[in-house]
Amino acid sequence: MTTDAMSAREPSGASGRAHYAEERHQVLVQTVRSQGRLDAGAMAEQLRVSTETIRKDLLFLERQGLLRRVHGGAIAVEDLAFEPAVSSRTSNEAEKRRIAQAALAEVPREGAVFIDAGSTTTMLAELFPADRELTVFTNTLTIALALVNRPRLSVHTLGGRVRARTFAEVDNWAVRALSEIRVDVAFLGTNSISSERGLSTPDESEATVKRLMLAAARRRILLADHSKHDRTSLFKYGNLSDIDLLITDDGLSEPDTRRLEAAGLKQVIRT
Repeated sequence: MTTDAMSAREPSGASGRAHYAEERHQVLVQTVRSQGRLDAGAMAEQLRVSTETIRKDLLFLERQGLLRRVHGGAIAVEDLAFEPAVSSRTSNEAEKRRIAQAALAEVPREGAVFIDAGSTTTMLAELFPADRELTVFTNTLTIALALVNRPRLSVHTLGGRVRARTFAEVDNWAVRALSEIRVDVAFLGTNSISSERGLSTPDESEATVKRLMLAAARRRILLADHSKHDRTSLFKYGNLSDIDLLITDDGLSEPDTRRLEAAGLKQVIRT
């Protein structure tokens, strides 16, 4: 066998052209597992094939349960169920604080509001104004404790089982409380937001509570930094059309913003 013939049979690896589908599949799976996600365009350039070829590869790998396709690429299957503890969510802290500060402009002068569990919503609670008469409902003990010493606020928690990972109250008592209240504004958090799948979270019990929060609010405001975009978790709880306003940071690009709005999101503010 000639040297040229032998070279044609050798796997080229991630840095060269992957001639065979099996080679590309191996590179794609290794990439998404090591990096958590991959960009279809970048992989097409790296492997010297068309973007359409990569899309077909990703479709095949998704059907094998090896990854999950999202707009523009794919994410690791493990990401669907992964949920970091709220106390450990220190990434994008500056962006989250800007989002929380921008959300202050949406706090009404009177009436009732809801503040959901989450690291960005916790920052909102820490900055929350103390100069107005408001009834505040929350499903999070730490947020209630941050607000309880403001004498003009009436602070209520939903009750129910407290999840250690997020400090969120869930299950029957929380569900019952949400069925009996109606608030003017809900400030919501999310694990994942996608133009294809909407809003989702890794935990089924939190998904149930979040779904009821959407129904209990006259106006619904989502606080989510750009890292939550184009991600998918196990349990969907809402559509983009359910959200009146997304407050995010400038890490969300203009094309991504337009894509979310085309999928039903009413308004986006980038801080």
